Amino acid sequence: MKKIIVAIDGLKFSRSAAEYAALVTRKANGHLVGVFLEDFTYHSFSMYSLIPDQGLYDDMISKSEAEDKKARAQAVTDFQEICRLAKIEYSVHREENFARKHLLHESIYADLLVIDKTETMSNNEEEVPSDFMRELLINVECPIMVVPRHFEEFERVIMLYDGEPSSVFAIKMFSSVFQYLHKPVEVLSVKSSEENLHLPDNRLMKEFMKRHYPKATYTVLHGAPELEIVEHLKNKHQDALIVLGAYRRNIVSRWFRSSMADLLMHELKSPLFIAHK
Repeated sequence: MKKIIVAIDGLKFSRSAAEYAALVTRKANGHLVGVFLEDFTYHSFSMYSLIPDQGLYDDMISKSEAEDKKARAQAVTDFQEICRLAKIEYSVHREENFARKHLLHESIYADLLVIDKTETMSNNEEEVPSDFMRELLINVECPIMVVPRHFEEFERVIMLYDGEPSSVFAIKMFSSVFQYLHKPVEVLSVKSSEENLHLPDNRLMKEFMKRHYPKATYTVLHGAPELEIVEHLKNKHQDALIVLGAYRRNIVSRWFRSSMADLLMHELKSPLFIAHK
């Protein structure tokens, strides 16, 4: 049984993240843990917006904090209802701690972390991915599934592959979590125009894939990866889950660098499965 965790901001509850996590847990025959990020430095309001007026400042703070507490409690209730409807085993972790530190510690003991790609852990609007998400992606201790704001069950899987160990590692991690997945699988690679259209390490890769996904199909494109991958995914596969390799800059493969993951998060509505050693 796999242990899957989902990061939940109780002040901006992402129903999509909870629903994706419940779906994955059901497919993986796993146990889902809702990790509620109750960072004591984070509120739905700005302290600076509560201007003291006739000595009512403390009352305004107390009232706003009470509303935040109520919102966080409702998020727990909503999460539990989603899990009950999905008929999965689940538990809840709530801890007042720095959100990033708490989540990274939880990820050490998880097979997969699910999180909304728009998460900021602040009441400010930020470009996707936010600073919070970038730091999380660099330091997370398990594979991470980054999901869009609106839930839609994926109907196929596309695995990005460039012949480097990090891209194969991501596929291994994916197959470990989704041992019993019955969805069409496509391996997508991009090569320069001077190269042939065979997969890198063609024989070894297909031999490996045959043992995990014997019905997988293969697509090799010519051009710049950042352009060709986005174009291919946008035009044909908005219902796909995308699997890609390393996010850390010091161990990235030729073109699975941080900009690739950032680009896919920004440009696509598809969920991403990201893994690094």
